Amino acid sequence: MNAAVLRYRVMAYVTGVVLVVLCFVGIPLQVAGHPAVANNVGVVHGILYIIYLVFAWILSRKLGLATKPTVIMLLAGTIPIMTFIVERWVTRRFINPVLAAQPSPAQPVRH
Repeated sequence: MNAAVLRYRVMAYVTGVVLVVLCFVGIPLQVAGHPAVANNVGVVHGILYIIYLVFAWILSRKLGLATKPTVIMLLAGTIPIMTFIVERWVTRRFINPVLAAQPSPAQPVRH
């Protein structure tokens, strides 16, 4: 479970940062006549978004989420800044309770 959570969180932040760069740097530069940045960052975001979708789907299945939270997680990578908001929401609402219910690993015995 911890590995799935880590993969989801990393991809949520990476995808979110690249989308913010695309929307607030790439698109204005494209309008100003420099389309290369938007094209390159757009391709990178597309690839990262597909990876994000896979990791978000895997985590939603491990958490046993209903359809609505799963769809919200999956669509978060399409709206600037939304991946950050949804990642925090999913962590508080779904991930933390599941992790808290798991038995903690055995502590080493000190002599």
